[in-house]
Amino acid sequence: MKRSAALLALIALLVGAGLSYVGAILSVDVIEDSTEKNVRGALDEALLDWAEVQADGLRVILSGTAPSEALRFKAITTAGTVVDSARIEDTLDIAVTEPLVAPRFSVEILRNDGGVSLIGLVPKDTERRQLAARFSVATGGAPVADLLESSDFDSPPGWAQALDFAVEATALLPRSKISVAVDQIDVTAVTNSVEEKTRVEREMLGLLPTGISVALNVSAPRPVITPFTLRFLIDEAGARFDACAADDPAAVEQITRAARDAGLADPPECVLGLGVPSPSWGEAAAQSIRALGRIGSGELTLSDVDISLIADEKTDQAVFDRVVGELENSLPDLFSLHAVLPEIDAHETEGPPEFLAILSPEGQLQMRGRLPDILSRDAVEGFARAHFAGGQIYMAARIEEHVPTGWPVRAMVALEALAELNNGSVVVEPEILTLKGRSGNPDARANITRILSDGLGEGQRFALEIAYDAALDPALLIPTPEECLSDIQAAMAANKITFEPSSATISEAAQVTIDTIGEILKACGDLRLEIQGHTDSQGRESMNLTLSQSRAEAVIEELMNRRILVSNISAVGYGETRPIADNGTEEGREANRRIEFRLIQPGAPTPAPDSTEEGEKDEQN
Repeated sequence: MKRSAALLALIALLVGAGLSYVGAILSVDVIEDSTEKNVRGALDEALLDWAEVQADGLRVILSGTAPSEALRFKAITTAGTVVDSARIEDTLDIAVTEPLVAPRFSVEILRNDGGVSLIGLVPKDTERRQLAARFSVATGGAPVADLLESSDFDSPPGWAQALDFAVEATALLPRSKISVAVDQIDVTAVTNSVEEKTRVEREMLGLLPTGISVALNVSAPRPVITPFTLRFLIDEAGARFDACAADDPAAVEQITRAARDAGLADPPECVLGLGVPSPSWGEAAAQSIRALGRIGSGELTLSDVDISLIADEKTDQAVFDRVVGELENSLPDLFSLHAVLPEIDAHETEGPPEFLAILSPEGQLQMRGRLPDILSRDAVEGFARAHFAGGQIYMAARIEEHVPTGWPVRAMVALEALAELNNGSVVVEPEILTLKGRSGNPDARANITRILSDGLGEGQRFALEIAYDAALDPALLIPTPEECLSDIQAAMAANKITFEPSSATISEAAQVTIDTIGEILKACGDLRLEIQGHTDSQGRESMNLTLSQSRAEAVIEELMNRRILVSNISAVGYGETRPIADNGTEEGREANRRIEFRLIQPGAPTPAPDSTEEGEKDEQN
């Protein structure tokens, strides 16, 4: 009986324990589900849906891949607002991020009368203070505003070369904007004249760095053209311009289209200038050119608002009348037309020139022909002496009363036009003025056209045969390399380049010589030179070699400070290896301590310094 009671009690205990275990398991599942649901809700609300949640008893396991370390920490913190942070087990991963890419470094240099401004982003190893100092030296001490920012990246290849070019370009361009990147440099600048623009562009071409694209946009102010002139001809030689002026590119396009319709093969070189007499200049010029094209041959001159159209004498009268009538009715306001159809003189015979002036290449002017009286002859001779000052003037014109009205004025206008040439001749006849010759000014034809159209008046014919000769162009008269070297040697013979004892510091007395050499090099253009440094034999040979190299480099640095282009100038130290005098005397040693300039011919290799064995000597150079 007792055994049965004990057995029943044991069975009851086991059943109770089992029921309690099952209840506990169910309670844990409920707690886990609730915890997961609450944590999941908090993460979703925080927009952290990439995080996974798993509850394991009291533990809350976070898994998944966080886009960043900051978001990983945010997920852990968010879960900690729902459950005790000690219960959170972090198994989160962090997404692999791409390595940081260096930004695009760029500097914009603005230079004007107020100084230089540097704006942009530069690498961390760019010495900004040193860079600002270089711009200040290059611009003659102008103030430099450093508005740069630095980024924690190293300089990309080519960055130093791009900045070097920017410094040298800024030195040449007082009013400029230079945008520098490692692969592209954009230069925008304004010069004071067309001549300065040509010179600056030529010097800039010698500075261009290799491997970097450079866009140059150098402009010059438009000239004031008085009178505003255009001259267009059609004859046996074809259609051509003697002069072409326009006020804007749109007018140039109008004129070009009309000239092509009239038979012009090559586009005209129209000068853009100020002083246009009417906004309709391009329209009036185009209409007039097309009219001459329909006539077939002749000459057209526009001088301000006066239009002179002289048809070929063989032109059909009906065609001439129709074309001229249409042109008169279509021209813009203000423009007036004077059209002429010359009559054929059946009795016309050839005779000697009525007035002739010949200008020789040496500047000698000879005049002969006819003038109406002594007073007119004296006036023409005085006019010639004023326009050909310094040359020999020979007046051989004879007095003849029966000359056309206004003959002395025509003669003086002819001389004024002839003065635009380096050499040539002008023939004045009753019906036409003919000028021939050569000039070193590419704008000579346009200038002469303005002079003749303004001085001769409407309906007066003139013909020009002018050849441009580059050898006479002052802008291109650069001394030869040999002449430049000779001038440098003469300057150094007058005052030697000397240094402080045992140093590469150029003495104060030698600065004048450096100034003279700098001016010579400015006129010489892109010249390849080797600056050689030499010492005497006192001191160790290795030290002498180093000292001579430093002295040659010091000369280049001084030239750079004077804004001289040094891209084709190299410095080579030869030490004591090339004496020109006896090192056993003080006079000889003084002669051997020297700087020399040597011309490097194109394609010639630069010789290396002579090599000698190092000696043990006192350092006294």
